[in-house]
Amino acid sequence: MTVPCLLSCAAISNATPTEEMNGAGNLMDFLDEPFPDVGTYEDFHTIDWLREKSRDTDRHRKITNKSKESIWEFIKSLLDAWSGWVVMLLIGLLSGTLAGVIDLAVDWMTDLKEGVCLSAFWYSHEQCCWTSNETTFDDRDKCPQWQKWAELMTGYNEGAGAYLLNYFLYVMWALCFSFLAVSLVRVFAPYACGSGIPEIKTILSGFIIRGYLGKWTLLIKTVTLVLAVSSGLSLGKEGPLVHVACCCGNLFCSLFSKYSKNEGKRREVLSAAAAAGVSVAFGAPIGGVLFSLEEVSYYFPLKTLWRSFFAALVAAFTLRSINPFGNNRLVLFYVEYHTPWYMAELVPFILLGVFGGLWGTLFIRANIAWCRRRKTTQLGKYPVLEVIAVAGITAILAFPNPYTRRSTSQLISELFNDCGALESSQLCDYYNSPNMTPPIYIPDVPTDPVYAGAWQPSP
Repeated sequence: MTVPCLLSCAAISNATPTEEMNGAGNLMDFLDEPFPDVGTYEDFHTIDWLREKSRDTDRHRKITNKSKESIWEFIKSLLDAWSGWVVMLLIGLLSGTLAGVIDLAVDWMTDLKEGVCLSAFWYSHEQCCWTSNETTFDDRDKCPQWQKWAELMTGYNEGAGAYLLNYFLYVMWALCFSFLAVSLVRVFAPYACGSGIPEIKTILSGFIIRGYLGKWTLLIKTVTLVLAVSSGLSLGKEGPLVHVACCCGNLFCSLFSKYSKNEGKRREVLSAAAAAGVSVAFGAPIGGVLFSLEEVSYYFPLKTLWRSFFAALVAAFTLRSINPFGNNRLVLFYVEYHTPWYMAELVPFILLGVFGGLWGTLFIRANIAWCRRRKTTQLGKYPVLEVIAVAGITAILAFPNPYTRRSTSQLISELFNDCGALESSQLCDYYNSPNMTPPIYIPDVPTDPVYAGAWQPSP
């Protein structure tokens, strides 16, 4: 044996039990520390909740002990305590802003398939007619500033030729939007596909999926969500908004070491972000908290409950301040009851519930069968062509019916609105309904001293 080996063996044999325990503890502490530039956990692995909790407890104990040393350390301890609320505030602001931008962009691009506003091309059909001084009450959707594509190209808005041209361009716009959406997802961010809620539930349960909540996924998800909904596909933006909000939460976690270096604390933030996503999707802050508590979260302490509610409120107020629908509400459609229901209406209510349950069962089984067929046939190998084909068929079938041309939110909004004298919906027939009084006459053309449109205040 060499001399260094003999010396080390002698040192080990002469060490006391206390020193041996300290040496073993130092070795375990060294092994527990993550290596530089290497994540604590590998991809597609689960986290150790007890280890993360123990690390956070040790970190909090060190901060508490240092806060007694100087005023600066005390201030740093206060900043650390308030960092959770700061993250919630940032999540709410960004989630509400992105939701408002998405709503405005979807409204504009949905109308872009039918025409364009000449005065300002970034205006939707409704916004364009708001700014017109020639808009009347009965023809509030018709104004010279808004022109359909056939009228803009040929100068004619009536006849078979104009109808076929508008039909063709409507389908082309739908195919273009769907192609851009599926191409961006397939090339740049495959994790941006789908609603994202099943994966969010998996991540919150302690599973690691690197890149699923990254900055690039957030950008592509936001852009392609607008394109997919605007293409006319039968899907909504409510589920993906939860994924977008969780991406925002993961983005702000990287700004604070308290959350970036602890996967357990990070999931507390993601639970609150999921609540903010539901809040801006449905206009329900309390519903968002309950959704996060009951459906997606695995670990939900009491402090996360209050922070989730705070993030959901901030997101809701931010969306309302943007006011994307022009009605000072969080959603486009809302329900108001001004007349009581009658006992005889219970029969159609029951039939409606039965039909909805049967139709939902049929839809779910058909969806499962289609997904299985995609996995076992050649359809799953060509996702781009599949999306384009579905978007093309949807556009061809939707254009002849003016109600199927609208987005899902606009259609539900018209179904929920009360019929009254100021409602111009074709679903409301005042003259043929025996229970409605004749509508109040409202002049279509303003008098001479008034130079503002029907949707603008008088000067």
